Amino acid sequence: MGDRVDAAFKTTGSKLLLPVSEFFGFPLDQVNFLACQVFALVAAFWFRLYLGPRHASPLVRHAVATLFGVAFVIFCFGWYSVHILILVLLSYMVIITADISNVHRYSLVLSMGYLTACQISRVFIYNYGILSTDFSGPLMIVTQKITTLAFQLHDGVGKKPEELTLDQKRLALIQRPSLVEYLSYNLNFLSVLVGPCSNFQDYVDFIDGRHIQRRLREQAEGAGNGHLNGYDKSPDISPLNAVCSKLLMCCGCMLFFLTVTRSLPIMHNVDPHFISHAPFLTRLVYAFLSIQAARPKFYFAWTLADAINNAAGYGFKGMDANGKPSWDLICNLNIWGIETATSFKTFIDNWNIQTGVWLKSVCYDRAPHHPMALTFVLSALWHGVYPGYYFTFITAIPITAAARAVRRCVRHYFLCSRGVKLLYDIMTWAATQLAICYTVMPFLLLAVEPTMVYYRSMFFHVHLISMLIICFLAIHLRTGSIQSQTKQPFNDKMKK
Repeated sequence: MGDRVDAAFKTTGSKLLLPVSEFFGFPLDQVNFLACQVFALVAAFWFRLYLGPRHASPLVRHAVATLFGVAFVIFCFGWYSVHILILVLLSYMVIITADISNVHRYSLVLSMGYLTACQISRVFIYNYGILSTDFSGPLMIVTQKITTLAFQLHDGVGKKPEELTLDQKRLALIQRPSLVEYLSYNLNFLSVLVGPCSNFQDYVDFIDGRHIQRRLREQAEGAGNGHLNGYDKSPDISPLNAVCSKLLMCCGCMLFFLTVTRSLPIMHNVDPHFISHAPFLTRLVYAFLSIQAARPKFYFAWTLADAINNAAGYGFKGMDANGKPSWDLICNLNIWGIETATSFKTFIDNWNIQTGVWLKSVCYDRAPHHPMALTFVLSALWHGVYPGYYFTFITAIPITAAARAVRRCVRHYFLCSRGVKLLYDIMTWAATQLAICYTVMPFLLLAVEPTMVYYRSMFFHVHLISMLIICFLAIHLRTGSIQSQTKQPFNDKMKK
């Protein structure tokens, strides 16, 4: 136990803040990460106000954003940062040398292969321990960016416009990026540590100073207007309100983490004494509360990252329904949408949003067969090689299928009145939140043994219920289809 505690204060990154880490009792890697993000927030304001497009050329802005990002990576991960730099440089070689018809395939294989190799070494070297220096996070973000750019380049140069969807056509690239642009896109200090991933064209527009005007023009064209309350002619729109509100949310999440999350440890769900003595309902409630309490850690990291991008002037989405600026273009989560989700899909759509966009653009929209299953497999592989990840994403497949079947076959019976619809929403909310807790528990437990201990203690009830729903509703749908086919000739005859 003492070795585990000592390991928390060791890192291959900078040890400059070791006294702070020891004083507050936080792992050194977390202290380094937070320090870099706070510095990034200050630097983002400076980047917007004193190194904006009117004060510096795009080349200078690209260079400064890259240098800051590389410095953060080295500060946090030390020699581990070499892996991130190697992957980015190798991927750029693929971008400029590979045939355009295969550039997306080569980039995907290279980036995912390198990421997987690093994650395999992480499992074998650390044997399920929590790394004091976990460099896989930035490597995962870089992998998203590499593949996003490669697919958009393939769409723009290797395909005909009529072969593309509207989104693919809008984001397609018509030329290969320069080295400076590529390094800046992948390693900029705004997103190098925790993301989010964004589209290459949006990022270049931000660096060049066209970001806000382009978004306003696209929104105006979509609405059929020539302008939007004069904002399209404004040289700048301040993100200060958005940044302040997101920082306030970060403070709330941090306070929740320090006061509540620590009192509801995830590992207590697989404690032998708790399993053997607590009733099933008690264990179910504790699982729900412990998973709910684990979320603010992610809320904090993603919201802070979003605020940093906004502080630099990046992330403008357009004007909302009330005519106010929205800075949620690269927002990674919708907390209200998560906490009130009444379906598995709604939860997924509001959680880690930019990763969902990435999975959709590189896998779901392009898979010739079984897109949902392939997308979940790619998501599991991207997250890592811990067995718990695969338990989570494989379990999500039947649950998603069952939820779709219920919505298709049952939901319309509850739309007769607002009261009945509210009852349906409450039931589906409770079912969704409990299913999410059951599904993501292995994601936090990581290993096979605690995962199986947990699922056995829960009697595999969500697995069984999902399979029963799928089988029952499949029969119901098939019967309904047969009945409709047998009725159709009669109806046609009556019409005649």
